[in-house]
Amino acid sequence: MKSAVETLDPTKVKLTVEVEYDELKPSIDHAYKHIAEQVNVPGFRKGKVPPRIVEQRVGWGAIIEHAVNDGLSGFYRQAASEASLRPLGQPEVEVTEIPAKAGEGQLKFTAEVEVRPEIEIPELSGLDVSVDSTAVTEEDVNERLEALRERFGTLVGVDRPAVEGDYIVIDLKAVIGEDEVDSVSGVSYQIGSGNMLEGLDEALTGLSAGETATFTAPLAGGEHEGQDADVTVTATSVKQRDLPEADDDFAQLASEFDTLAELTDDLRTQVASAKTSNQAVLARDALLEKLLSSVEIPVPSGVVEAEVHRHLESEGRLEDDEHRAEVTVDATKAVQNQILLDTLAEKLEVKVAQGELIEYLVSASRQYGMEPGEFISTLDKNGQIPAMVGEVARSKALAVALRKVDVKDADGNVVDLSEFIGSDEDDQAAEALEAAVAEASNAAEAEAGTEAAKA
Repeated sequence: MKSAVETLDPTKVKLTVEVEYDELKPSIDHAYKHIAEQVNVPGFRKGKVPPRIVEQRVGWGAIIEHAVNDGLSGFYRQAASEASLRPLGQPEVEVTEIPAKAGEGQLKFTAEVEVRPEIEIPELSGLDVSVDSTAVTEEDVNERLEALRERFGTLVGVDRPAVEGDYIVIDLKAVIGEDEVDSVSGVSYQIGSGNMLEGLDEALTGLSAGETATFTAPLAGGEHEGQDADVTVTATSVKQRDLPEADDDFAQLASEFDTLAELTDDLRTQVASAKTSNQAVLARDALLEKLLSSVEIPVPSGVVEAEVHRHLESEGRLEDDEHRAEVTVDATKAVQNQILLDTLAEKLEVKVAQGELIEYLVSASRQYGMEPGEFISTLDKNGQIPAMVGEVARSKALAVALRKVDVKDADGNVVDLSEFIGSDEDDQAAEALEAAVAEASNAAEAEAGTEAAKA
């Protein structure tokens, strides 16, 4: 098989492939066999019709069409692999020549496909990133304590106008023109949460139980999403959250500690731990942004358009041009991130160990509420395991890259993230262990085979 690559632009190539008849013959033989199982020829059993008779009955055109359809994807993958292409989308294939008759000729086709562009990753050892300090302030501890008091607070009805932070039980009705398009009754809402309609917080502020307010707002969901509606809201009750006193009794109620001082010390430890963990997240994000800003990454427009279409179609918003523009920005950033991290993983020669993949899949299965075995089986049937390997490799690439850059906090102190990003020695040990397990498994299989042969 011969192939040639023509670069159309930084993210698109045209692959021209020539397949000799002998290489196409297995697909032609399969076509004869498959068609023979479908046709009825007097004097022959199905599947036993000779190729010559099959060709007489259906014609060479039907046979070669079946053979080309059967073998084309394999020839494309082989040509792309031999040319070291990294396709990012589905190819546009055009067959330009097929064998005119049995025994001679060749298959020729072209495939235009968007590929991962070549980018140059800067030297990592010269980079540095800054993260927040892990110093714990009294304000940090007080925020944790207030959040804990909120959890143990109680709602108490009040006879006064509602203010921010109050909980109001509301009846709400939305009307467009003369049509009522939505209504809810007896819903509890906290003023200031901002998780319902735009303008609702302002309308409720100042209302007492039994009072009504009206306002106009765009609907947040449903078939009328985005359309302005006249909204009427009635407060049926107003409640405030009363918090327990921060004292020793509260410490015993809310924790395993006997005193408020002990609880406060534990909260301080929790804040310090959270800040330390957050340093790894901040360092990862900072490094990614620094790499993105230092490299120009051409974006395959077709890949972005396909992702935008899939996203909008799933939401039923294909005609929403404003939302399309927002999704396009997000999709473009996501594709740029993927290109950068895939290139980084190659540069750092990142390898995904089986244990790392399984750990990732088990964690992902919990997010989908599925049993790990069922989740992995579903991915395998849909051919999605390689995509999962790619996800793990990208995440690991960023962790490995962080080992090679200088990470400092706001005070200029060097930050040790090895607890979160591991070390090169850890990777080497894991690879050695996996190799040893594989070798032992192969040896056991070989020994079992030898014993079986003796028997």
